[in-house]
Amino acid sequence: MSDKNQTIPIVQKLVQETGIAEAQAYELALLIGMNWNSLVREAKLIRAAARAEVAQDGPPVEN
Repeated sequence: MSDKNQTIPIVQKLVQETGIAEAQAYELALLIGMNWNSLVREAKLIRAAARAEVAQDGPPVEN
């Protein structure tokens, strides 16, 4: 890919469908490959872990 700002369509779709960050989706694609079911499964685990952390610690507080 010549333009670093260009996003892979599967990464965009993963972000839209699961709510994880684009950087997380891109890293998953690099680690797992382009298997959609595996990407979604791992993205859901990341999202669930983030929600559990917020539930345990509470929302971030600004100073």
